[in-house]
Amino acid sequence: MKRWVGGALAALVVVGVLGGAALAAGRLGGDRVAVVRIDGVITEGVAPSFWSQGSGAARSLAELGAIRGRRNVRAVVIRLNSPGGSAAASQEIAREVEEVRASGRKVVASMGDMSASGAYWVACSADRIVADPATVTGSIGVITRVPQLTSLYRRMGIEEEVFKSGKYKDMGSPGRALTGDERSIFVAMVEDVYGQFVNHVAGSRHLSAGRVRELADGRVYTGRQAVGAGLVDALGNLDDAVRLAGSLAGVKGEPRVVEVRLGGWWPLAAALVARPGEAPWREPGGVVMGA
Repeated sequence: MKRWVGGALAALVVVGVLGGAALAAGRLGGDRVAVVRIDGVITEGVAPSFWSQGSGAARSLAELGAIRGRRNVRAVVIRLNSPGGSAAASQEIAREVEEVRASGRKVVASMGDMSASGAYWVACSADRIVADPATVTGSIGVITRVPQLTSLYRRMGIEEEVFKSGKYKDMGSPGRALTGDERSIFVAMVEDVYGQFVNHVAGSRHLSAGRVRELADGRVYTGRQAVGAGLVDALGNLDDAVRLAGSLAGVKGEPRVVEVRLGGWWPLAAALVARPGEAPWREPGGVVMGA
């Protein structure tokens, strides 16, 4: 069993080395449009777990960072299919999208089934946003939850003693109710992050903060409704987004596409063979399929 696992790992490493060598040798010549996918809940780290399909900020940052070192990538499509997630992780990915734009690439956000909340935060950092008519988007807002388990603890006979350095150190503990002051602190935190979200949308979509607040009560929109509200630029699928990205970047004819993906077993192999900040690349034939 150990011999088989070792052989499989060696095969993965060899594949990674060969792939990296082909890219370094310049065999992927010509102008490309890169596709980066953000799927599932957005979290910190590489992914929610080794086996999950969520999108960790670290993985997305590595994929986007790899693009900035590729001279033959003229434009990028961020394919989003996510309900959102961590506000801070969404901010980090959005900032990296802005860095890609600052490097001279055009960026188009392409929305699939869902691109809401933190995923919309990311989309707003692109040059253009394209959505399917039935895409679920919006949900511009911030939420935090504090579980209250005091009744359960009493029924189970659970008691605890707390030793703390300050009166707010255990705020949010499920073992006791929040005080009025603690509720005010949580509300202020939510309002602060909400204001950051509103300002980001307002600046990127060229809307007033007041108008964004009218739209940003947490509700979701279809892609078609979002276009009417000024939250999305155009309706279209992934192929349309690729063509738009190519056109914005001045790529002539049908764009050639390279898909950047760090997931599954790749993180293990990539960590052993890739240079720092470099992500494995896969290139499908022709334009990638639309959603």
